Amino acid sequence: MKAYKIVITGPFNAGKTAFIHSVSDIAMVTTERRISDPAVATGGKAETTVAMDYGQKRLGDAMLHLYGTPGQARFEFMWSILAKEMDAFVLLVDSTDRGSLMDAKQVMRQFRKQAKVPYVVVANKQDHRSAMPPAEIQRLLAVSQDVAVMPCVAREKESVLHILEHVRQLLG
Repeated sequence: MKAYKIVITGPFNAGKTAFIHSVSDIAMVTTERRISDPAVATGGKAETTVAMDYGQKRLGDAMLHLYGTPGQARFEFMWSILAKEMDAFVLLVDSTDRGSLMDAKQVMRQFRKQAKVPYVVVANKQDHRSAMPPAEIQRLLAVSQDVAVMPCVAREKESVLHILEHVRQLLG
């Protein structure tokens, strides 16, 4: 069985923890803590990841080790730690929050600098009426046409599995 390290990253409130939780074959390891700054606690989100999330998903003959990063810039030091020896990364964006796309662009730049590995951009929260379509996110992030920008609902297992199958194909 081949093992792959996949980093799930993106801005605050993009859905990284939900993404891993919805598919992990094991009890997910998480470092979520209560948000202490009321200005940050938006949209009913009471907790944030402060170090990482971890889960595993077996797909055929592959074991995907899923590492979720914190989304807040103050925990950015964890990004380079988690990116070490990654085989691919998934940039998760909140497709209902146009304002978070600048943060997503910065995260994408940071991870592309870490290693030359395949990646996909995932337009999460596509079940909301206000969600931007993946093509618009691709344009706003200035993502190359050869990088997939895929729709997703991180709380739905089948939606996340579709993304991970695509990543698995990218890895060979």
